[in-house]
Amino acid sequence: MARERSGRTVAHLVLATRLKTLREAAGMSRGEAANALGAHTATVRRIEQAETSLDEGQVHALLTAYGAGAAEIESFLGELAAANLPGWWHPWRSVMDPWQLDLMSVESAARIIRVWEPALVPALLRTPSYARAVDNVRRPDLSPADKDRRSELLIERQKRLRHQNTSIWAIMSAAALHTSVGNEDVMAEQRQALKAALARPDVTLQIHPLDGRCHPMTGMPTVSLYRVDVPEIPDHVVREGDLHGSADVLNSLHAVSAYHLLMDHTCVIAPHPNESKDVLT
Repeated sequence: MARERSGRTVAHLVLATRLKTLREAAGMSRGEAANALGAHTATVRRIEQAETSLDEGQVHALLTAYGAGAAEIESFLGELAAANLPGWWHPWRSVMDPWQLDLMSVESAARIIRVWEPALVPALLRTPSYARAVDNVRRPDLSPADKDRRSELLIERQKRLRHQNTSIWAIMSAAALHTSVGNEDVMAEQRQALKAALARPDVTLQIHPLDGRCHPMTGMPTVSLYRVDVPEIPDHVVREGDLHGSADVLNSLHAVSAYHLLMDHTCVIAPHPNESKDVLT
C-alpha cells in the first residue's frame, strides 16, 4: 500500500509522532538520525510527518539509535502492523480530494467538528441527493460513477462520526435555504434531514439570517475546525479553496487558536440554535 495514495491512519500518526518525540528526547537532530539510519534527512522527516509507511527495519534502527529498551522496541513494533493497515476510507481513495486523504485520520479522532459554511448546507449534514447535486455543478470533471462513490463515502463518514460520538457544531448562512440545489424534491429532503439532525444531541446548528449582522467570518470560504482527543495529534483547521477540491490544511497552535476565536465570536452573533427549528419550519 502506498501511503501517499491511502492517507494516514490515526495509529500511523501516533507512532510517527512518538518517533519524533523519542528522537528529541535523545537529543538527536534529524541529520544525526538519518546518519544512524543510513538515509537522507528527508527520509526521517517523511517518517516523522507520517508521509510514508513505517518500515519495520527503519523503525527498529531508529529506536535503537534513540536508546529505546528491548521491551519498548518490541511494544512499538507490535503496534506497527496495525499502523500500516489502510484506513477504512481506502476503497474510496480514488474519488477523494488529496487533502481529504490525510484529514480522514484526524476526522476519525475528532471529538468535535466545527464548521462555517457560507452558501450551502454543511457537507456533514447533507443528504446523498443534495451532495450529488452539488457535485453535478461544482465537479463536472468527475464521472457519474465517481460522484456516486463520493456520495457513498459521505454516508459512511456520517455513520462513523455518529458511532464515535463526534459532535458537529455548524454555522451556515440562510442563503443555503434559498439556493436551489437539484430539484424541489432534493431541497425538501434536505430540509427534512436538517430538521431531523436538530433533534440529535450530537448536532448543533446555527443559521445566520440573510439580513443578519456582519460577523468575523463574513466573506470567508468554508472553514472546518477539528478538535482532537488524541494527544499525539494536534487540532486541525481546513480552509477550502476557490478551486474545487483544493484546501489549506493548518495545524499550528497559532492558526487553530485564531480560527477557534473567530468561530466563537461568530457563534455569539448568530441566532441561538433553538431558532434554527423555526427557520426550517
